Amino acid sequence: MFKLFTAPVLALMSALMLSSAALAADKPAGTYHFDTEGQHQFIMFKISHLGYSWLYGRFNDFDGAFTVDADNPENSTVEATIQTASLDSNHAERDKHLRSADFLDVSKYPTATFKSTGIEKTGDDSARITGDFTLHGLTKPVTLDAKLIGYGDDPWGGYRMGLEASTTLKLADFGITTNLGPASETVEIIISVEGVRQ
Repeated sequence: MFKLFTAPVLALMSALMLSSAALAADKPAGTYHFDTEGQHQFIMFKISHLGYSWLYGRFNDFDGAFTVDADNPENSTVEATIQTASLDSNHAERDKHLRSADFLDVSKYPTATFKSTGIEKTGDDSARITGDFTLHGLTKPVTLDAKLIGYGDDPWGGYRMGLEASTTLKLADFGITTNLGPASETVEIIISVEGVRQ
């Protein structure tokens, strides 16, 4: 279920969220690669445990890029790939189970991918990003609510853009049908990413 975060990551379609005024002023157009070296990126998940508490976790290994069209933000794109075996819920035995055929089945499906198909601005710094998310051997449309955090020069001579996105996924939609109880049928995904312009 935690693979669902991948999609989110793509939400980084940040470009989509830039205000027309800001775009005209700074023209942050270009292709941005996720900052994997500095690890300024996170894909986190939150799911109910029996309806009594929340279980939090993340994926430690993922990569991607987004292209920003400053003049026509709706034409921006984003792609991401997550290594499902990098799932980390801070408990070795639980992680082993989540990586098994009962859930992610990482030996059979080692990656999850997201590719954007559309962007709709919902505000000066927000957008709704849609795309195809492939997880557990199934590809489904996913919608992410994304927000631009900021963009501009960094202290090392580069140019960066950061975004945050979230979505809620139904595990059964991706063929993950292990019964965790009615409170655990969906998982919330939160993605925070910083891209470095190439």
